[in-house]
Amino acid sequence: MNQGHLDDLAAFAAVAREQNFTRAAAKLGVSQSALSQTIRTLESRLGLRLLTRTTRSVAPTEVGERLLRSVGPRIDEIQAELAGLSDLRDRPAGAIRISADEHAASMVLWPALERFLPNYPEIKAEIVVDNGLIDIVAERFDAGVRTGNIIAKDMIAVPIGPDIRMVVVGSPSYLATTPAPKIPQDLTSHRCINLRLPTHGGIYAWEFEKGGRELRVRVDGQLVLNSISLMVNAALAGFGLAYLAEDQVQPYLQSGRLVQVLGDWCPPYSGHHLYYPSRRQPSAAFALLVETLRYRGPRSTHLRN
Repeated sequence: MNQGHLDDLAAFAAVAREQNFTRAAAKLGVSQSALSQTIRTLESRLGLRLLTRTTRSVAPTEVGERLLRSVGPRIDEIQAELAGLSDLRDRPAGAIRISADEHAASMVLWPALERFLPNYPEIKAEIVVDNGLIDIVAERFDAGVRTGNIIAKDMIAVPIGPDIRMVVVGSPSYLATTPAPKIPQDLTSHRCINLRLPTHGGIYAWEFEKGGRELRVRVDGQLVLNSISLMVNAALAGFGLAYLAEDQVQPYLQSGRLVQVLGDWCPPYSGHHLYYPSRRQPSAAFALLVETLRYRGPRSTHLRN
């Protein structure tokens, strides 16, 4: 039986149950004349009269009753199964790969995914933590997360977090042995905890700004690390000053385990953005995740170079 025959039987079942062409046509979303023609075509093909029509009513014949009892439940089952398949089509599903730096992964992505994923069990997420500037297209990622000032112009960028403020912190025990720096240049006489960037293997230069004046200071110390969480631990242990995102060390600042210095040289700048190629056709799962991550709070227009 082809699809047309199945549609004809569904039309017959609707008329036989409603016993009215007008109501059945409205239920099927077709015109009354088209429905009447469908029934006549079915009866002609079968060589049997299925409905008795009068000016006041429509009722199935004996043959029509038998056909309705036989095919009616099957049509209901088929329609229910088709509706279920449609639900699966519309339900967000699939795998999403995102590259993010350590700060974004722990402070922005994970809190959002922890709330998001339990509601969508068909969506799988892979988060690859990488502090370098990788090519997300070449590495086959669906998206990346970086701060707004380092995203290529040909990418679509969606803000997913508030502004970021970097701070210089040290433990009270360390600052008890060395006077706190007053200006960024004073850092050259301090033990500092360096961050090695995976891109080109370089050491990150600490960035400062005050009154429109920008400075980059290369610091020195006993430790070079490539993990932000290790840098936090090292600062807590008194190994020197560290340059870290304020939200990562806020609990330690509040408890007094870390102390901030050079606060007037550390303005906020544009925070994390999810970015992906402008030519990408997002899946339902990816589009839903983007809207879940989208940050709708106030943001600074300040971009750090």
